[in-house]
Amino acid sequence: MLKAYKYRIYPNKEQRLFFAKTFGCVRFVYNKMLADRINSYKESQESIDKSIKYPTPAQYKSEFPFLKEVDSLALANAQLNLDKAYANFFRDQSVGFPKFKSKKDNYCSYKTNNQKGTIYIENGYIKLPKLKKNGTNQAA
Repeated sequence: MLKAYKYRIYPNKEQRLFFAKTFGCVRFVYNKMLADRINSYKESQESIDKSIKYPTPAQYKSEFPFLKEVDSLALANAQLNLDKAYANFFRDQSVGFPKFKSKKDNYCSYKTNNQKGTIYIENGYIKLPKLKKNGTNQAA
């Protein structure tokens, strides 16, 4: 069985900057991929074209190097969220076409995966990928 946990954390200034970068990059990747899909949707408005191979977040990293600074699994989950929203639109049109993520929305979150123990709690600190605490990889 899979479990999910929500934690309230109190990041320092450097960690807040990391989270802001992560939220921004996740939003950027989602919006960039949605724009690509809108362009292809305008060409064929009837159904999902399975022959089109859309870029992955890893392919955007060469064009946008700032994406390398954040957790790659957070970017991959943004792609999965878009895939799900896009498939839901074609399953039931009343759901509506996926919308662009806005900077002005106060809701900021991202999802990551625990691969091979990359996320754990130790001595009251949670360790997240690429997040540092005073030279170590832990968040308060």
